Amino acid sequence: MRDTIAMPLLYLAAGTLFIVGLRGITHPRTARRGLLAAVLGMAAAIVGTLIHQDVVTYRWILIAAVVGSLVGGAMAKYMPMTAMPERIALSHAFGALAAGLVGAAEYYEHFESLNAFLAAALMFEVVLGFVTFTGSLMAFGKLKGILPGRPTVFPGQQLLNAVLFTATVAVAVWLVAAPSTAALFPVLVTLAALFGILLVVPIGGADMPTVISLLNSYAGLSGAAMGLVLDNKALIIAGALDGASGFLLSLIMSRAMNRSFRNVLFGAFGQVDATAVQDGRSAEERPVRSASIDEAAMLLAAARDVIVVPGYGLAVAQAQHRIREVGEILERNGTRVRYAIHPVAGRMPGHMNVLLAEADVPYDRILDMDDINSDFAQADVALVVGANDVTNPAARTQPDSPIYGMPILDVAAARTVMVVKRGMNAGFAGVENELYHLEKTLMLFGDAKDVATSLARELEDAQQGQRV
Repeated sequence: MRDTIAMPLLYLAAGTLFIVGLRGITHPRTARRGLLAAVLGMAAAIVGTLIHQDVVTYRWILIAAVVGSLVGGAMAKYMPMTAMPERIALSHAFGALAAGLVGAAEYYEHFESLNAFLAAALMFEVVLGFVTFTGSLMAFGKLKGILPGRPTVFPGQQLLNAVLFTATVAVAVWLVAAPSTAALFPVLVTLAALFGILLVVPIGGADMPTVISLLNSYAGLSGAAMGLVLDNKALIIAGALDGASGFLLSLIMSRAMNRSFRNVLFGAFGQVDATAVQDGRSAEERPVRSASIDEAAMLLAAARDVIVVPGYGLAVAQAQHRIREVGEILERNGTRVRYAIHPVAGRMPGHMNVLLAEADVPYDRILDMDDINSDFAQADVALVVGANDVTNPAARTQPDSPIYGMPILDVAAARTVMVVKRGMNAGFAGVENELYHLEKTLMLFGDAKDVATSLARELEDAQQGQRV
């Protein structure tokens, strides 16, 4: 047989490269090599599958490969980094839908001869596939602004979710015990899809990074189950790695945000009650101190220790290169410049790290929250660029706040706080930021890229004037 030796070897190579790749992307210095190893591993897995003896024609496979490559290439080339969280959510949806559809095809082809093990694996694949598909679409809608970022809740929602979950499990168990009951299969798909919708819509924007990583885990587990159904070892390995890494990342994210899985998934955490909304409205009427570019540049030029806090506003404005220029000018003036990264800054884990790495900010200047939080008290200036919820003191001081208990970057401890922001709108969690109303805080209103460009120009001019 043509695949007797070659296919297992290719699958072994694929599994090894997946593991090497996953290890490589854990650090910025090795991320490129890790990604390349993962790409080579996927190529090996695809080739190994294509030489399988059951493949009788490549016509439709080649058509699908060309279409998929064109779509994927266009997304990689033209989709900005700001849209990366939405793209990942959409990728999870597509991958989960593929697993669900393959499971449906396998069921209708073999439902009369399925044994209990394969039936269980198939039901697990289908349920997780369609739950992840609709859940990822809801996450995409929230991230894109198509759906409200705030939790969507209604009376009896948790009870309805519990009933849906129980019904889904009951129908799945029935189909495992009696696979030939084909009339129940569409019911299972419908229940799983509806449960995926209602699982994500009550989750607020502040918890969306954890949801994305958890959906990644679901998609991986669905793929592993698909590998069991198809007897495809590469799928089993890749799905297990994806599922395990996504689950562990979700745990890490939950701990970083002081959340529990129960709160994130079933508590509609992030819900803003009427009192909180009213407080936010009154807060908007409180005065804030704004500063001109000239004033901000003078304060930065006189500072000896500056900590930059990037957020989603930086990503939207694509301001990472201009902020790096500001940092380089300050460093030439003898200022110590570092970048503080909150675990959930942006819309996905590692979002800010990727943007700063793209702008060639040195890795040793980029520090995680736990490593730099104690240094804010010694910083002359904390320059907040588009970050909102992750700097909000309400997370520590207001028990009724939706983000209460979430660890934050301690920017309020700096001698002076500068916030670059378009306006006074609340963050993704829908909460007014108390930081903006502190006496030490200066607001620099405007597009982050424009503000950073103007700051760099003023600082450069000031340095040239000193040299003259």
